[in-house]
Amino acid sequence: MALAAFEPHGIPVVSLYLNLTPDQHGRDNYHIFARKAFADQLKRLDEKSAEHASLERDVERINDYLSIELNRAANGLAIFASSGTGEFFEAIQLQAPIGDHSLFIGEAPHIYPLVRLIDQYPRYAAVLLDTNSARIVVFSLGAVEKSMQLAGVKTRRHSMGGSSQARYQRHLENFHLHHVKEVVDTLDRVVRADNIQKIIVAGDEVVVPIFKDAIPAHLSEKLVDVMKLDRQASNDEIAEATLEALRQQDARTDRERVQSVVDAWRAGGLGVMGPEATLRALQLGQVEELLIAATPQDLKPVQTLPADAAPEPMATQTTTPANSDQRQLHLSDELVTRAQKTGARIRIIEDPELLRAHGGVGASLRFRV
Repeated sequence: MALAAFEPHGIPVVSLYLNLTPDQHGRDNYHIFARKAFADQLKRLDEKSAEHASLERDVERINDYLSIELNRAANGLAIFASSGTGEFFEAIQLQAPIGDHSLFIGEAPHIYPLVRLIDQYPRYAAVLLDTNSARIVVFSLGAVEKSMQLAGVKTRRHSMGGSSQARYQRHLENFHLHHVKEVVDTLDRVVRADNIQKIIVAGDEVVVPIFKDAIPAHLSEKLVDVMKLDRQASNDEIAEATLEALRQQDARTDRERVQSVVDAWRAGGLGVMGPEATLRALQLGQVEELLIAATPQDLKPVQTLPADAAPEPMATQTTTPANSDQRQLHLSDELVTRAQKTGARIRIIEDPELLRAHGGVGASLRFRV
């Protein structure tokens, strides 16, 4: 994520998250939040300062974006801006919903909410197939990233007897096998090209066993679930069913993953637990996978952050104020930003009880020092 590479310059950086779905009266209210929140923050800055000038320009650019470039079909929006640091501006429109409007102003982008969204709505491939057709859909952040159709040879049932029936059955099975192999080959290319880590398959009792026999090991290990779906299901229906399957799998495996890291830590192996130890491991580039609580308020603040940590956020405003304080917000960003910079995987642990005894964070390690 390029946002993690941002270097602080002492100038405010805006991190704005907006829920674009209409309220219960069918009205948009994100612009009301943005206008009031920015007005409040501008009042806190000296009108003659470089910080005020930068934020004022950010507000203009954001308002222009909301008026001209916003896709009304989007459900969420994340904007990062700092006019005083080289006209930095990045907007990410999302199909995935954002719960609350929130504004963070600091010296670096506040990316933790975006990292959590990416974890909740990962990139994955859904495969719907029968014996003569298939659809492969790649989803990312709740939206269709790509979709493709594959058509095999249509076959009809015939009533025959004896050896003719047996030959026809073998002929039919060959058609089915050829079709499934074509689907698997196409899926393999998609998975490699888009770095897909999770696959869900939907098919009937005839084609699924053929698919499982044809799929190679490196794809089989990415297979999350096999389910039944109407082959005419819309992309929205596919997304709803497959996301639920992904979340059920995450709930099952989160406990196992946390326990594995705790066991490694207790044995003095490739694991650390707690904010301080995890930060040290991130500083040294040791972390293979960061395990972090789903909300900053579940993190235990540290007494002292590393000397090269980004400065603490200047201001925070949300429509539903969370219980997390500035130290917890700061810590959440330090952890995920350092993980991004060092190429560590990030796994958000939704059940707060799994990491509560360890300050909300831990990590598996690549090596010991």
